[in-house]
Amino acid sequence: MTSQTFTVADYLLTRLKQLNVTEVFQIPGDYVKHFTQALEHFKGVTAIGAINELDAGYAADAYGRTRGLAAISLQYGVSTFSALNAVAGAYVERSPVVVISAAPGADARQIGSMYGVLYHHSTGNLNADQAIYEHVTVGAETLSTSVGAAEKIDALLVAALTHSRPVYIACYKEVWGQPCPRPGRAPLKAQTLHSEPLALENAVAQAWAQITAAKNPLILAGVQLQRLGLTGLLQDLIDASGMLYTTTSLGKSVLAEQGNKFVGTYSDAASLDSVRTLVQEADCILTLGTIITDDYLWFVENKFANMVLATCEETRVGYFKYQGVTIKDFMQALVTRFKRSKAYPLATVAPPQPRYPNPWAANNDPHQDANPKTLTYNRFFQHSMKFLQDHKLLDDIVMTYGVSSALYVATNAYGLAPNSYISSAAWQCIGFETGAASGAQLGSGKRAWAVAGDGGFMMVCQSLSTLARNKLNAVVFVMSNAVYAIEQVYVDITSFEPGPKHTFDTFDLLPQWDYLALAKAYGAKGFRVTTVDELNHALLALLALKDQPALVEVVIPQKDLPRQMYRLGIE
Repeated sequence: MTSQTFTVADYLLTRLKQLNVTEVFQIPGDYVKHFTQALEHFKGVTAIGAINELDAGYAADAYGRTRGLAAISLQYGVSTFSALNAVAGAYVERSPVVVISAAPGADARQIGSMYGVLYHHSTGNLNADQAIYEHVTVGAETLSTSVGAAEKIDALLVAALTHSRPVYIACYKEVWGQPCPRPGRAPLKAQTLHSEPLALENAVAQAWAQITAAKNPLILAGVQLQRLGLTGLLQDLIDASGMLYTTTSLGKSVLAEQGNKFVGTYSDAASLDSVRTLVQEADCILTLGTIITDDYLWFVENKFANMVLATCEETRVGYFKYQGVTIKDFMQALVTRFKRSKAYPLATVAPPQPRYPNPWAANNDPHQDANPKTLTYNRFFQHSMKFLQDHKLLDDIVMTYGVSSALYVATNAYGLAPNSYISSAAWQCIGFETGAASGAQLGSGKRAWAVAGDGGFMMVCQSLSTLARNKLNAVVFVMSNAVYAIEQVYVDITSFEPGPKHTFDTFDLLPQWDYLALAKAYGAKGFRVTTVDELNHALLALLALKDQPALVEVVIPQKDLPRQMYRLGIE
C-alpha cells in the first residue's frame, strides 16, 4: 500500500483478493491514478498491463469465466468507451467482470459548470460513462464521496457474483485515495435466490408430466450452469435420470466430455449427423442454463413445444411460463423426483464417439482430397487434437475462440476437460480469442490454446505483447487464408467453388502479413506451417516452449470450405 492510510482503493482491492482475484487487467490514466497507484503496491494482487482496452477487456472476460470473478481498471471516457464491446460480450455471455474507473472530481465539475470547460476524455456529460454502462452491467455506481463507499462496493460485488455479470464501479478522481474503513475478513458471497413455492411446484409438476411421457428425452446444457456453479447439480441430474445430454456451442465443456451419456455438442447444422439426429428425434428436451441464439433457429422453430426450459431469465414448460422459479431449485426438485421414481435412471447410451481421423476427415472440404498433405480447417483439428490426446494434454489446456470458421469446426471435438472451451459463440466477437488468451491462462492456471481467424487476429494482434510481457507460454494459431471466410459463407457461398469464375467480394479480402516478423517484434516464438508434416513438427516444438508465447501461422487454401460451414451456409 502507498501509505498507512487505508483508502477506498485498498478496500476494493482487499475485497477482490478475498474473492481470489489475484490479477487486475489495467489501462492507466490520470483520472484513475489513485486506484492504479494503490494497485501497484498492493500485496497479493498484481497489475497486468494490457496493450489496449479490447485486449484488457477480453482478458478480463476469460479470467472471470475461469476464476469466477475478474477486474479491469480503465481510464475515464476514451478507455471505458473502447472497452465497451468486450464488457458487453461479458454481459451477454455471463462473465462477472468488475469494471473499475474514475471520473473528473468535484472541483472539475464545479469549474466545468461555471466556465463551460470541456474536460479531456469527456463528452461534456460527466455522467455518460455510468449511463452507458448501465446497459451492459447488473449494477453501476459513480461514488462522489468515501462516505458509504464500502457498502456500495460490497453491493456491486455481490450483484456480480449473484448474477455472474459485469458491474461498473467508478469514483470521482480524488475518492479512490480517500480514507475508508477496512472490510471484514469473510469474503462476500452471492445472494441466495429463492423460488416462489407454488410456482416451483407447478413448474416441476408440468415438467415431470412432459418428461415422463417422452420416449426420447434429451438434456441440452448451457453455459449458465458453469457460471452459477451448477455443474455438479447437472451431473446429479444426468445420473438420476439416465438421460443423454448435449451442450450448446457456448456451453461446450460444461462437463468433462467423457462417459456414455455425452452425445457431442449441438451447433445446429455444424453438428455431427449423430448429434443432429438425436436432437431431431427428441420429443422432450430439458434445456438448462442455455443462451439460445439465432444459431439455433431451426431448434426453436421445431422444438419449442417440446422444451422444458430453465435459465437465469425464465422457466418454461412448452408454452407455459412460471415466474419466480430459480434454475437451481428447479433442477434440485427434478433430481429428487428422478431418484424417487423406479422408472429411472434410463439405460440409454450415447452413440460411440467418432474414431480418429473422424470427425475431421468426414467433414473435410472434398475439393482438397487430392492434396492430403495440404492443411485445411479440418486437417488442422484432426492432427492438433490427436497431438493433444496422444500427449495427454487435454486436461492441461484451455481453448479460446472468437467467431470464425474454426469456432464451428472445433465444436465437433470430444474429450475436453471441464470449462476448457471458451468462446464468443453468443456475442460473436471477432478477435476475442487472442485477447482472451492471457486471461484464460492466468485465471485457470492452464496453457491457453487459441485458434484465431486471420481477420480476428489482425484486430487484436497486440495481445501477443501482453502474453510476452507476462511470460505466458500461450499458443495462438492463426488460420491464414487472407479472407473473412465466415463472412463470405453468408454473403455468397458459391465463391468457394473452384475456378476463376468464383471470386470473393473485395470487402472480405485481407492483407498479407509477415507473421514471423510480427511474432519476433512482439517477443513471441514464430512458426509458419503449410503442410501436415510441418504442423506436426511445430506441435512438438511447442512442448518445450516456456515463459514465451507462440504464434503459429497455419496456411490454408483460401477456398477451403469445411463441411461444417458449408452446411451452415446452405441450410
